[in-house]
Amino acid sequence: MEQIVRINHVGLRVRDLDVTRAFYDKLGFEFIVGPVGPEPVAVMEHPCGVNINFILNASPDAAQSNLLMDVPEKHTGYTHIALEITDVDAVKRQLTERDIEITETVNLPDGTVFFFVRDPDGNVIELHKPA
Repeated sequence: MEQIVRINHVGLRVRDLDVTRAFYDKLGFEFIVGPVGPEPVAVMEHPCGVNINFILNASPDAAQSNLLMDVPEKHTGYTHIALEITDVDAVKRQLTERDIEITETVNLPDGTVFFFVRDPDGNVIELHKPA
């Protein structure tokens, strides 16, 4: 379908808007609106145009893990979002300064580098620098 032009947003289920908002603020996202709607949802957007909808109906006692990434049985579904970056060293330095732990780094033979962080609810974010 040539009418599809881009991803409009990513939806992530979270427990606490204040905690989530503080984390994504550290990544440069700006709060747009919320909570709104029947779920309810809050929206943050990065200046580059990446938009995330936070669905605010996670169980308060839900484990801080990502079912699709953290259990031995590999369920189908979306496992993470990947945000493209321009400078690996600068991003790693900023993450360290902002107390965000990098959980894994991968260096491919072609020069591609990507690494992963997790938000407070265990949602996985890949920071990806193409070769």
